[in-house]
Amino acid sequence: MPSGLIFILMPILYVISCVRILNEYERGVIFRLGRVLPQPKGPGIVMVFWPIDRMVRVSLRLVALDVPPQDVITRDNVSMKVNAVTYFRVMDPIKSIIEVENFLFATSQMAQTTLRSVLGQAELDELLAHRDKINHELQEILDRQTDPWGIKVSNVETKHVDLPQEMQRAMARQAEAERERRAKVINAEGEFQAAQRLVDAAKMMEEHPMALQMRFLQTMIEVGSEKNTTTILPIPIDLFRPFITAELKNLAKEQKQG
Repeated sequence: MPSGLIFILMPILYVISCVRILNEYERGVIFRLGRVLPQPKGPGIVMVFWPIDRMVRVSLRLVALDVPPQDVITRDNVSMKVNAVTYFRVMDPIKSIIEVENFLFATSQMAQTTLRSVLGQAELDELLAHRDKINHELQEILDRQTDPWGIKVSNVETKHVDLPQEMQRAMARQAEAERERRAKVINAEGEFQAAQRLVDAAKMMEEHPMALQMRFLQTMIEVGSEKNTTTILPIPIDLFRPFITAELKNLAKEQKQG
């Protein structure tokens, strides 16, 4: 091969070897002679002039980081295991490379320590009933701590709370007692409302005596509609009132004579 052709091909091969292609979600942090360039490169075709340049690829996609189960003791001295998931993305590729050695590992460790710290300051009832509040607090703390690294934490969600068997049985007994209390209260309220309705009905029948007679007739119709041989004949109390009055007068006379 002629030497002239070699001198022509070598620059071409060098330029081809310096070509890098970055995807839409990637950025390239270029170190030139050890100093980082002010702006990251990409996406598309990027020239990396070896050996004076070195490029580090950084993904800008949302990362779902699984936080392994952590042993937590709540403020009311309940031991449990809690795991979570953290969603974050790189907002500043240069800071994520030069400010921290491995931002994925560092964010994972920060999420674990923050999870233990925040849940240790909350009570069990608060953790179970106000999980959204605790998730928001975790997100704010993590976002503030990872901001110098050029990372934005968008959300933190606690996934599973593993309670001891003894605590689960105690909570089941507590829930059962609470349901029994509600059932008794509802039953008492029903009895009170029924008694109030009976009082209203008695007052209405007292004002309208014929309503009592109509109620007697309705009861006879209900009993007669069934297939039985029972016959009910209502007798008004007013029929016995003269006899009761006469008997009371006789008793009064006997007491005076005695």
